[in-house]
Amino acid sequence: MDTPSRCVRICSKSYLALENGKVFLTGGDLPALDGARVDFRCDPDFHLVGSSRSICSQGQWSAPKPHCQVNRTPHSERRAVYIGALFPMSGGWPGGQACQPAVEMALEDVNSRRDILPDYELKLIHHDSKCDPGQATKYLYELLYNDPIKIILMPGCSSVSTLVAEAARMWNLIVLSYGSSSPALSNRQRFPTFFRTHPSATLHNPTRVKLFEKWGWRKIATIQQTTEVFTSTLDDLEERVKEAGIEITFRQSFFSDPAVPVKNLKRQDARIIVGLFYETEARKVFCEVYKERLFGKKYVWFLIGWYADNWFKIYDPSINCTVDEMTEAVEGHITTEIVMLNPANTRSISNMTSQEFVEKLTKRLKRHPEETGGFQEAPLAYDAIWALALALNKTSGGGGRSGVRLEDFNYNNQTITDQIYRAMNSSSFEGVSGHVVFDASGSRMAWTLIEQLQGGSYKKIGYYDSTKDDLSWSKTDKWIGGAPPADQTLVIKTFRFMSQKLFISVSVLSSLGIVLAVVCLSFNIYNSHVRYIQNSQPHLNNLTAVGCALALAAVFPLGLDGYHIGRSQFPFVCQARLWLLGLGFSLGYGSMFTKIWWVHTVFTKKEEKKEWRKTLEPWKLYATVGLLVGMDVVTLAIWQIVDPLHRTIETFAKEEPKEDIDVSILPQLEHCSSKKMNTWLGIFYGYKGLLLLLGIFLAYETKSVSTEKINDHRAVGMAIYNVAVLCLITAPVTMILSSQQDAAFAFASLAIVFSSYITLVVLFVPKVRRLVTRGEWQSEAQDTMKTGSSTNNNDEEKSRLLEKENRELEKIIAEKEERVSELRHQLRSRQQLRPRRHPPTPPDPSGGLPRGPHEPPDRLSCDGSRVHLLYK
Repeated sequence: MDTPSRCVRICSKSYLALENGKVFLTGGDLPALDGARVDFRCDPDFHLVGSSRSICSQGQWSAPKPHCQVNRTPHSERRAVYIGALFPMSGGWPGGQACQPAVEMALEDVNSRRDILPDYELKLIHHDSKCDPGQATKYLYELLYNDPIKIILMPGCSSVSTLVAEAARMWNLIVLSYGSSSPALSNRQRFPTFFRTHPSATLHNPTRVKLFEKWGWRKIATIQQTTEVFTSTLDDLEERVKEAGIEITFRQSFFSDPAVPVKNLKRQDARIIVGLFYETEARKVFCEVYKERLFGKKYVWFLIGWYADNWFKIYDPSINCTVDEMTEAVEGHITTEIVMLNPANTRSISNMTSQEFVEKLTKRLKRHPEETGGFQEAPLAYDAIWALALALNKTSGGGGRSGVRLEDFNYNNQTITDQIYRAMNSSSFEGVSGHVVFDASGSRMAWTLIEQLQGGSYKKIGYYDSTKDDLSWSKTDKWIGGAPPADQTLVIKTFRFMSQKLFISVSVLSSLGIVLAVVCLSFNIYNSHVRYIQNSQPHLNNLTAVGCALALAAVFPLGLDGYHIGRSQFPFVCQARLWLLGLGFSLGYGSMFTKIWWVHTVFTKKEEKKEWRKTLEPWKLYATVGLLVGMDVVTLAIWQIVDPLHRTIETFAKEEPKEDIDVSILPQLEHCSSKKMNTWLGIFYGYKGLLLLLGIFLAYETKSVSTEKINDHRAVGMAIYNVAVLCLITAPVTMILSSQQDAAFAFASLAIVFSSYITLVVLFVPKVRRLVTRGEWQSEAQDTMKTGSSTNNNDEEKSRLLEKENRELEKIIAEKEERVSELRHQLRSRQQLRPRRHPPTPPDPSGGLPRGPHEPPDRLSCDGSRVHLLYK
């Protein structure tokens, strides 16, 4: 009563009874709970078919229920030969669900024959490997270390067969597989005793390549599960398509979750896709295919053909797609499948036709064939037992030769193993799966069946014999779009050209700006004799106007692209952009920078540059401009020679038009670039940027300077502010917007236009206004201007003289104050040493210093009026 109640699972009661045998339950009483174990024993004259032990775990028995089969001859007359088998009843490929009944049926048929192994009876001891190498390892060692001795091992899955075949040679055992397709198992050095009635997966690849060539596909993609069988198969496919001139453009793999690889296939525009994975993973893949819409008339999937016919309709809790969604996603895919059932209605060595075999096997199955794993491979498992029986019959002498005693076989007897190997290698008979023959690597040779899923069911569309390169086509293939799709989207390359309205608008502004520069230049040259114009350094202003005109002219090549010029002309346009902008900036900004530099150098010093103010030689200004222009010319020349600009193409993401799903547009944009473009731009922008910042600083420092030598330096400073700000903003922004041709051109060209307009207006409009309003180009006015200028010069000279005199007086005052302080100190010292007998002298009523008895009144006294005068 102290134990709390709980509900536990119980295992099926059907395992507690065995027809023609007995069941021994250990580890608990009825009902059978977790941990309970049952052992099966058959009555005399019966032998056990299946596992002799099963364990209850979470409501399920660990092994299928065996049955007792009657001995057709007395046990004393026929000796048992045991076969150890591993059937995958679940896992990636649950082929044991149909293959185990097929093997049991083959054993019954073989044991009933008196002409095959008349003195022996083949018996089966099997386990469920779950298609898991770890689980298979456990059962392999149970088979090897538990009696009786097994003469051969029969694994199913490729991963299990790899493990078993590699270990079997240590026990001198032949391995015969009925469901392994891994190409890696064809390695005779690694697997010396391995045979299989299932052809290698590489047998699919010649068929796939043949279909690629038939439908004209030159680009394919692949997605695979990361197991050895699929990796080696894909490696073989890659070699074959390369020989055929076909390219695998994209290769994806996954371990358990295919979501990301499927998205990558969609992103890479994969059209023809080969999928290599087990059935359970296939459901996961196509659930993601449905979510990514990677199906329909644009896509073709190639899958393995040994899945169950309704594999996409089977309930799978690991996916969240409905049956209708899965059915829609898989519609139209192609499967390549080894011909596992003889299409001809001929009788095999077992005296059964392929159709009779299917009917007999269907009756033994507990579920519908479409829901039973391995139903398609069941003929291979059936023929595997016949191949083994014929080989053992030949080894034991049943074929008419003196043979060996099979009961003498043990794991150390290599002689019997070698004889079984030779007999197996020479096998050749007609089975229910077709003609059974092994190649030098122990693999089965067979035809390939090509099927297509049409309307939810598979339809045969052809056969292919790779040994003869013979494709038999039934012309029953159907396509969602009416015809096989293209292997890739038709890509149309289109160039992004600049807006012609924008180019024309800016060109008009630039043309007007050039006209304005020419007008300003003409005005300056025509009035160069006017005193006011002469004091503004007209030659530098002329250079500014020329620089603005060149910069404005650079707008035209900036707007030229493939719409106006050919590919061969592009490098010249690139160089024109660079030279016009470089020289325009050097002349326009350089001449203004020179003015402000010399104003700061000469007129912000108090005394050192005094003489320079009187003799400001114009050639020094021109030399400075020439230095700036020369630096640009040298740099541009080196750039053009070492790393010339050329046409480069920037490619953007593909764009799909709505009206045609098989066509995509690939936008491209032309640029002027060079191999080390960033290095050259860094040099140029760094040098020009420092020059702009220095110009702003000098303009700020000289804003309060007044000089007649360069009378327009304040206007120059204003122009420098505007040019510097526009350039410092435009340079980084245009680099960021380089992929947007309209925005980049608009930003750069308008910056050039505005800075040029502002410079011309600020420098020349005030001069024009002054000459127009004051009439200073007339001769009388020129005289007046000279007089005014002379007066201004005299006032300036007087001001400098007064400043100098003031500084000298300040020095004299400082010296006098120091002298007065010394005298007062001496006076105090003398008063302290004066004898007491002399009474203190009364202070002078006039306010001077006290006098001694014998000192003259004016000798040591300081009159206040004189001190005041001294300070004045």
